[in-house]
Amino acid sequence: MTHGTDIQIVEARPEHISIIHAMIDDLAMHLQLGHERVATEQDLHNALFGPQPQAEVILAYVGEAATGFALFYNNYSTFRGRCGLHLEDLYVRPRWRAHGIGKRLLSYLAWLTLQRGCSRLEWWVLGEDEKAIAFYEALGATAKEEWQIFRLRGEPLQSLADKIQH
Repeated sequence: MTHGTDIQIVEARPEHISIIHAMIDDLAMHLQLGHERVATEQDLHNALFGPQPQAEVILAYVGEAATGFALFYNNYSTFRGRCGLHLEDLYVRPRWRAHGIGKRLLSYLAWLTLQRGCSRLEWWVLGEDEKAIAFYEALGATAKEEWQIFRLRGEPLQSLADKIQH
C-alpha cells in the first residue's frame, strides 16, 4: 500500500519526455480519444523546454515508477488582475489509482498556484466522467456551469484567420 509520503512529485526535465508522451498515449486511449492524439515527443519537448515554453509538467513517482502527471500552463484573469494556473491534463496510471497520487499532484499544483501569487487553479472535466467529478468535488472544487467552452479549430479557425487585413 502506498502512503502519501511514498509519493514524490518532480518537475519534468527533458529526459522525462518519453515518459510523459507514453502517459499521454495512455490517457488518450482511456478517454477513447486515441485518434485525437497527434503530439510527438518533439512537439512536447518544444512546448515544455523550447525557447518559449508553453506549458509545464509535474510527475508523480512511487520509487522508480512514474505513476502520473499533470500538465498545466498560465492563464490570466482580467477581473482579478492576476494570473492563474490552468490544469490541462491530470492522469494517474490505472494500477496506481486510489493511492492518493491524483490528490498529491493537485495539492502540489495548489501550492504552486499560491507560491506564484496566482489567484486560481482551474481545469475542465468531461461531463460524463462521474468519477473525476466526484473526486474534484470531494476536494472542494466547484463546477462553473454558467460558462460554456467555445473552440475554433480546423477550417473554421482558418476561415476566420483569412479575414484579417494585412
